[in-house]
Amino acid sequence: MYKKILAPLDGSKLAECVLPHLESIVKGCGAESVVLLRAVADRISGGKDFSFSVEEWRKIETRDLANARAYLSGVARGLSRDGARIQEEVIPGDPAQTIVDYAGKNGVDLIVIASHGRSGISRWAWGSVADKVMRSAATPVLMVRPEGCGGL
Repeated sequence: MYKKILAPLDGSKLAECVLPHLESIVKGCGAESVVLLRAVADRISGGKDFSFSVEEWRKIETRDLANARAYLSGVARGLSRDGARIQEEVIPGDPAQTIVDYAGKNGVDLIVIASHGRSGISRWAWGSVADKVMRSAATPVLMVRPEGCGGL
């Protein structure tokens, strides 16, 4: 049923709570492909700090992208593959929109994403990438709440 699964990760331990679920789904469904995606916010167009030059922003962004690639490589090495091909994608852009666009354009059957469990003012202030993905994606979304996260 789920042959290509997308797991967006933001580098946090909370986001990694999806990994055991991901491995179970891969094994149970005989998934062929898993995409680990790290969307890195575009600092050049999104940066409001004009004390940095465009060249300095590019250096920062290049460093962020390299760190994201290294992070995903480490996660991929630790995954049980059960016959699935693991693909790592690092894409600059707004995280929620990048995830939704990637899933729509690349034949993803399921998005497995963690909710950081924010509510109230912090959810309003910080937003919820998982919530935006769930509301925007045409692809089915499995949202995993990390253990220890509070209620709604």
